[in-house]
Amino acid sequence: MARIKRAVNAVKKRRKVFKLAKGYWGAKSKQYRAASQQVMKSMAYAYVGRKLKKREYRRLWIARINAGARLCGMSYSRLINGLKRAGVDVNRKVLADLAIFDMNAFKELAEVAKKALEA
Repeated sequence: MARIKRAVNAVKKRRKVFKLAKGYWGAKSKQYRAASQQVMKSMAYAYVGRKLKKREYRRLWIARINAGARLCGMSYSRLINGLKRAGVDVNRKVLADLAIFDMNAFKELAEVAKKALEA
């Protein structure tokens, strides 16, 4: 049976890890074991961070919509409820954008929500 030598594959594997570990402090960018462990941990942090980013943006949008709604004389929850009852299907990202950059359009949507709540 032929002898299998891992030299090329092992070097490729290590090179990949060191490329990902570039810029890490001390042994974490120089020694394979330390670099490998830190790269695994960093990948885990990155995965969690991608999930948290979605939550953070939603919280930011809700805060902005609430601020705009308060300027129009209503709360965030009443605004969202009114828009749902009126059949206006606008997501929070767009609503937050309107609250910041186009207050007139946001006020019109708030009026639509108020009328839907009254009816």
